[in-house]
Amino acid sequence: MNFNPFPEIKSERLLLREIEESDAAVILYLRSDETINQFIERPENRKTKTIEQALQFIVGINENLHNTKSVSWGISYKNDPQIIGTICLWNFSENNTIAEVGYNLIPNFQNKGIMSEALKCVIDFGFNELNLDKIEAFTHNKNEHSKKLLEKSGFHFMEHRKEEDNAANSIYELSNNNR
Repeated sequence: MNFNPFPEIKSERLLLREIEESDAAVILYLRSDETINQFIERPENRKTKTIEQALQFIVGINENLHNTKSVSWGISYKNDPQIIGTICLWNFSENNTIAEVGYNLIPNFQNKGIMSEALKCVIDFGFNELNLDKIEAFTHNKNEHSKKLLEKSGFHFMEHRKEEDNAANSIYELSNNNR
């Protein structure tokens, strides 16, 4: 896997682009807003509470990008560079055939099909560019919007799989049917 140059993705309405230090205020909001994070259980050392921590987070995801541990995109409209959410592929299996997807979106932009469009792009990238066999998603049992998004995007609830560290999460999987 090689994420250099950064794999920018364009769709009908959206631009999935590299997250930059100038995005720190939005990253702080996305990672600290109670509504956005109501279903996310982060350990204290992974919480983002200050602009400095948001900058550290951005540095960390860019390091992970260069080390091919993950790829994170800022979601923006094509005609507006301001990010409104993020989406990533991370937690790759040792043989790079499975990855986990994660995402968040500013509430004012929810229920407009934005995350469906971004997720479709990332699924296509994962299967067609990275040749993944499977993409997984871990979402809180009570996060009905996320579960609906995943099911609409073709993911299947894996009722017999449980996350060891977080019993409140449901696990969804999408297999690459081209393999």
